[in-house]
Amino acid sequence: MQKLLIIAIIIVNFTFIYFFIRDLLKHKADVMKEPANPIWTPISQIVIFFFSTFGISDFAISTAIFPKAKWVSMKKLPGTLNAQDVIPIFVMSLAYITTVNVGIKTLLVCIVCQVIGAYIGPRFVVKLPENTIRTFVIVGLLVATMLIVAGKIGLISANGTATELFGWRLVVTGFLLFVYGALNNIGIGSFSLTMATVYAMGMDPIAAFPIMMGGCAFSLPIGSMQFIKLDQYSRKITLFSVFGIIGVLIAVFLVKSIDTSVIQWIVIVVLLYSAYSLHLGNKKAKLID
Repeated sequence: MQKLLIIAIIIVNFTFIYFFIRDLLKHKADVMKEPANPIWTPISQIVIFFFSTFGISDFAISTAIFPKAKWVSMKKLPGTLNAQDVIPIFVMSLAYITTVNVGIKTLLVCIVCQVIGAYIGPRFVVKLPENTIRTFVIVGLLVATMLIVAGKIGLISANGTATELFGWRLVVTGFLLFVYGALNNIGIGSFSLTMATVYAMGMDPIAAFPIMMGGCAFSLPIGSMQFIKLDQYSRKITLFSVFGIIGVLIAVFLVKSIDTSVIQWIVIVVLLYSAYSLHLGNKKAKLID
């Protein structure tokens, strides 16, 4: 069953790559004119997905960087956050699913529910005004911050040992993963939320990684193909996301141990600063209106 899952992940992600390359070729004259910096964007992708491999939300870090650097508009930010994730998380998912033990039924339920949420989401996101998207992103940043802090001060348990779920726990987790898949499409990353859910359900904390990456390995390409179709993403940032593979491989295969505590405190400060900056942007937009 695991082999079939891996084959399915490969098929879905290569389908996204086909649609993405076709879109790049169709708009090749416009790609390099997009504002993302051709030097700092690849570097940022390496850093972003290095941290992401340890479960630190790449959505949150990217949201702290991209609008501030003026690499993408708020309107296209949700689509960009999703599309840039596809290729690095494709690699990440294969690494975790093949090395971390999680009950296959639990893994499949979580993946299917998240895919359904991701498929439905983009149709509504593209209709939202920029201020509304910005507000959702601020909420997502604050939620991610609170979950990291809760884990650090012991409010969220990280001592579970289960590798699979049954009964109401599986039903509740499936429903929540459906919601998280939809939230991905408005720029609220699912990593911190999934990690908190796995902890709350009494699972081994490391089980969060194949569930997070496995779900995203399906939901992100499916949702991102919708954003490609609707022309609501940055092609340039997504193209440079291939450099994120470097960060993933360094984290998965070369780093034996890392003091994530220091990194998490830095991320907390960055997330709060980013949320505050976006809040100021909302106030400025209201004054202009």
